[in-house]
Amino acid sequence: MQADRLQSQRFEIKFLVPESVALAARDFVQSYLALDDFCTGRGEFSYPVHSLYLDSEALTFYRQTLNGDKNRFKLRVRFYDDKLTSPIFLEIKRRTKDAVSKQRGTVSRQAILQILSGQIPEANLLAAKNPTHMFALQMFIQLMLQNRAKPMGHVAYEREAWISTLDNSVRVTMDRAVRFEADRTSRLTTSMQSPVSVFGSEVVLELKFTRRFPDWFKEFVRVFNLTRCSAAKYAEGLTLFGEQRMRNGAYATGFSEEHSRFSPADLLEEVA
Repeated sequence: MQADRLQSQRFEIKFLVPESVALAARDFVQSYLALDDFCTGRGEFSYPVHSLYLDSEALTFYRQTLNGDKNRFKLRVRFYDDKLTSPIFLEIKRRTKDAVSKQRGTVSRQAILQILSGQIPEANLLAAKNPTHMFALQMFIQLMLQNRAKPMGHVAYEREAWISTLDNSVRVTMDRAVRFEADRTSRLTTSMQSPVSVFGSEVVLELKFTRRFPDWFKEFVRVFNLTRCSAAKYAEGLTLFGEQRMRNGAYATGFSEEHSRFSPADLLEEVA
């Protein structure tokens, strides 16, 4: 298993750029950073990312993002494929003014039903048992219950990632083909029925750093004449999909909330 390269606390600056700028940015960035191992050997320099976002029925987290609240968080279940043997990642992403922090707990895919029902998974379903992951898992469940959050939307995209060869202090990511689909289920499948294209053909270019803003970042922004934006995938995807449509249950997936009440046997059958 590859080392966990999660930046637990960092600053993030996002830009929306056309593909032509993204390709030129790739040439610029590779003078300073190395391609992430997850991208190595892939023809498009990228790997798929899928996230199931949780929210309340009142869409509390969605509204906080739209309002630009300085102190907010989001809950999501991140996964990368449909393999039963692959772990899933329970993530709490907090924003405090300009700083972003992440907590992540890692569990087996079969643990999702226990988690969504507010239970700590059985020991054999914990993919990572160190104290940091356990604390994140407990905090995820606590925040989920406090906010009555449940599965709300599936976000998917293709990520190209470049990382520092010296440490984990600097990352540049480019996310393409960002899609959103309402999903009130616990199936955790990579397939999507009728997603909306969140940013069209534009690429979400993101500069991430844990300490000071690197000098070459300044030159990077100047050379490509970049303008900072929010580019919130879940919030903008839900806006395009339609808040009223979400409330009415007219999901593009055609699935109802009933599907979130699978038995463990049903879950295994769905993902197999």
